[in-house]
Amino acid sequence: MSGFTALPDLALRTHGGSVVAANDESFAERESLISPGRPAFQAHTFGPKGQVYDGWETRRRREPGHDWAMVRLGLPGVIRGVVIDTAWFKGNYPPHASVEAAAVEGYPTVAELEAAEWVEIVPKSALKGDAEHLFDVTDGRRHTHVRLNMFPDGGIARLRVHGEVKPDLTLYDGLGLDLAALANGALVTGCSNEFYSSPNNVIAPGLARHQAEGWETARRRDDGNDWLLIRLAGAGVVKLAEIDTTNLLFNAPGAVSITGTADGDTWFELLPRTRLQPDTSHRFRLDDAPVATHVRVDVYPDGGLARVRLHGFLSER
Repeated sequence: MSGFTALPDLALRTHGGSVVAANDESFAERESLISPGRPAFQAHTFGPKGQVYDGWETRRRREPGHDWAMVRLGLPGVIRGVVIDTAWFKGNYPPHASVEAAAVEGYPTVAELEAAEWVEIVPKSALKGDAEHLFDVTDGRRHTHVRLNMFPDGGIARLRVHGEVKPDLTLYDGLGLDLAALANGALVTGCSNEFYSSPNNVIAPGLARHQAEGWETARRRDDGNDWLLIRLAGAGVVKLAEIDTTNLLFNAPGAVSITGTADGDTWFELLPRTRLQPDTSHRFRLDDAPVATHVRVDVYPDGGLARVRLHGFLSER
């Protein structure tokens, strides 16, 4: 797998993404393109439109042209790679596809997006049926939308748009914000163990609906403990830590502690080792915390967290 797949999926529905338009979705709805999880399939499952597919599928094209779907990124940023997945589409996949990107601020209409300046980030490329196709992207500009083109028609199960989140934090001037939020540009840059699920889940938007939408480690059989390292959205002062163990009934950590650093060398205590309860959203005020750029969350000895929120204020930029 390419390294870019370790970066957040900027288009994911649970990250706020939306398929805002498509020229056709006769057989299967466009919204499935950015759904979380692997595509599902059950043979001989027919509805009014034919075999049911977990993906986007257009009608058989009888005229020149190609089909397209337009996606608003839930997390605007720099795109580092794209995955086009034709899972389960075997006799009805498109032979080629391309991807374009645009930067349109605010809340544009579909007509305004169609008139925007689009740049090609994945050239027209050959596809195979029932396969994941990974494409590196070298364009270093910030984008807010992508457009998936398939030639000439067919079905695509998923579109993944991996990259680095680049939000507009001027919206929070004079206000507090979650310094650990993925949507605000924070990122988990290291962790001790990600056996069951990705550590970046703990800073994702929204609430975890089940255990798989949080971070969970393997069972530890030594005397150590598990941890994760979060690069904050910017240098700032954390005033309130939220440690959420929702959905973790029998595998929550017994305790947590938080430390911070502003230079990567000197670490200071933000939250001393503190007992946790299962299936609970815990909130802890942090008084007189210094400015930090990174925090380390230690859990004892192992287990899972649904979400970590670190509310505070950016230091002067």
